Amino acid sequence: MGMAVEMALSHRAPREVLSEADLEELAQRKPPTKPSLRSCLRKTRCSVSTAKSLLFRFLPFLRWIPRYPVKDWLLGDIVSGFSVGIMHLPQGLAYALLAGLPPVTGLYSSFYPVFLYFFFGTSRHNSVGPFAVISVMIGSVTDSLLPSENFMESVNGSNMTVNEARRDAARVELVATITVLTGIFQVALGLLQFGFVVTYLSDPLVRGYTTAASVHVLVSQLKNVFGVSLGEHSGPLSMFMTFIEICQKLPQTNVGTLVTAIIAMVAIFAVKEFNHHFASKLPMPIPIELITIIVSTGISYGVNLNAKFGISVVGHIPSGLKPPVVPNVSYFGQVVGNAFAIAVVGYAICISLGKIFALKHGYKVDSNQELIALGLSNFLGGFFQCFAISCSMSRSLVQESTGGNSQVAGVISSLVILVTILKIGELFRDLPKAILAAIIIINLKGMFKQFSDLRTLWKSNQVDLMVWIVTFVATLLLNLDIGLGASVAFGLLTVIFRTQLPHYSILGRISDTDVYRDVAEYQMAQEVPGVKIFRSSSTLYFANVELYAEALKKKSGINVDRLIEKKKKALKKLKKQQKKAEKEKAKRKKDTEDGENGPGVAVIELSGAEGSTPPKPTLRTLGLPQPSFHAIILDFSPVSFVDTVSIKILKNIFRDFHEIEADVFIAGCPAPVLAQLERGNFFSSAITKHCFFPSVHDAVLHISGEQRQTLVDLSTRM
Repeated sequence: MGMAVEMALSHRAPREVLSEADLEELAQRKPPTKPSLRSCLRKTRCSVSTAKSLLFRFLPFLRWIPRYPVKDWLLGDIVSGFSVGIMHLPQGLAYALLAGLPPVTGLYSSFYPVFLYFFFGTSRHNSVGPFAVISVMIGSVTDSLLPSENFMESVNGSNMTVNEARRDAARVELVATITVLTGIFQVALGLLQFGFVVTYLSDPLVRGYTTAASVHVLVSQLKNVFGVSLGEHSGPLSMFMTFIEICQKLPQTNVGTLVTAIIAMVAIFAVKEFNHHFASKLPMPIPIELITIIVSTGISYGVNLNAKFGISVVGHIPSGLKPPVVPNVSYFGQVVGNAFAIAVVGYAICISLGKIFALKHGYKVDSNQELIALGLSNFLGGFFQCFAISCSMSRSLVQESTGGNSQVAGVISSLVILVTILKIGELFRDLPKAILAAIIIINLKGMFKQFSDLRTLWKSNQVDLMVWIVTFVATLLLNLDIGLGASVAFGLLTVIFRTQLPHYSILGRISDTDVYRDVAEYQMAQEVPGVKIFRSSSTLYFANVELYAEALKKKSGINVDRLIEKKKKALKKLKKQQKKAEKEKAKRKKDTEDGENGPGVAVIELSGAEGSTPPKPTLRTLGLPQPSFHAIILDFSPVSFVDTVSIKILKNIFRDFHEIEADVFIAGCPAPVLAQLERGNFFSSAITKHCFFPSVHDAVLHISGEQRQTLVDLSTRM
């Protein structure tokens, strides 16, 4: 028996060898004839359809805009776009200050890229535009390459002061170049189908990095809160040098600036908490940031805070749009590393939020197209004095909660900013910078909440915890650009030491044995009827678990996502038909009672189906194709660990195959992995430990037993 199994395992399918006769026959064959007119027309039609497919791929709005449900979505998109536009105004001004640029560039960055994203983006709920982390990354570049000391000029022959006009013009030119180069990187990566690269930026790495970046943002704004002037520091340990200088200059604090900032922070924080607790009762969040800006600008203008109390104000904000300007390519060599870092971080934040909303609302986000959309928004925006943009969680949540359903909301918000640029922006010249600093600091609340990841990761996955901590510390010490490189390097080291390139396979059983091998490699291995046994040669973690899920669906031989989409549409159609049938039945019953029975006569309809629950729709009853299998077995014997991301994807696998009426079982799961699944809250009422078996053969026997019992039950009923 053992020798038979060994021989069966070693037996491979023989390769076909051509004989001399076959070779002579091939040599005597006639060369291909000239293509006919019909074949040429067919090729032309194919090329037209290919061009159409590419056009729809790179301009996704052409696919969904003709089917846009105006009655159902337009009102929600208008309200949502207006709400987000109101948020864009103060945040754009504030984040421009954070990037070391004139405030008007924040308005430009809230208009051009947002409008362009409508044409190229695939996420319906992402609110792109200025973002604190990206702004502080840009600010670190402007401070290091164009410090204020380079623009000192003498006044009256003795006093030295900064020529802010020259400095701002030079910084705008530099940042526009960075933005264009960032867009070039993103578009190139998208066209090369490198959207998966962001997979190597694990969720703990991104969250640790953004948390450290929020600390950089906080420290950078303390000078505007205390009203002190500081030197500009760059490079490793620059944040600590800035903090030490602030502490040394605390005796020089401008009391008026400090009071203004504190009052604004208290007011903004209180109203934001009110918005959060009463979100279900409010038609739209109270725009406290805009209200604060308007009120503070009015007070500053009326009291003349700048002249009387020395409170620094924004200054002149030019109105109107400016013509495009070609970037200064001589900067490319100096900023190429920073631009690449900004491109990767901006995309990582954007696609993470996009996938969250897509999963929640049941649509798909194309990762490569998102990279192209973000890149084109940055590339074209750079010609109009914009700085690099990403996606804001706060604005995206408001866009979703206020009824936003599509990218039309982004167009509405960009139009709000356009009106501000053309007519209203110049009115904010007396806006105190302390107000903008208060807005920035309060908006960091969400990122500071990510410190709670430490407790969660300590319980669920300590390797992810180490990645989080190393990323956080490296970013604080080495600054944002070098810190990101060090963090990615450390994350890749964890991959190198833990995994290898996986090989995916479908297993089959060797006859009369409990041995299962790859059906593509062993001729004697035959698939178990109705059962797909899937195996990966690697463990599951953040970088390969999505590839694992895609390979499983591909190896199953059926387009799972497409079938689920068809099922949802069929159920929606069935529900409409049932409602229509109920209305018609009620109408017929009323007509019968009123017209046919006469007075005093009642008709009682006897129906066995009255009050009974209708049978649950299945793929068969819905007229949809059924998969050739009814069970999936995942061979977990190679899996040595799982992380928080892989647990989420495994839950999605169970959910998706349950939707197409296929049960999922796990075989050969090691005890430590089972414990990690428990700590990661993997189990629920839908996924229990009854789905786990010691070996693949035990799972197959269990499935076969259930199938036989089902057949017996059906025969007894008949």
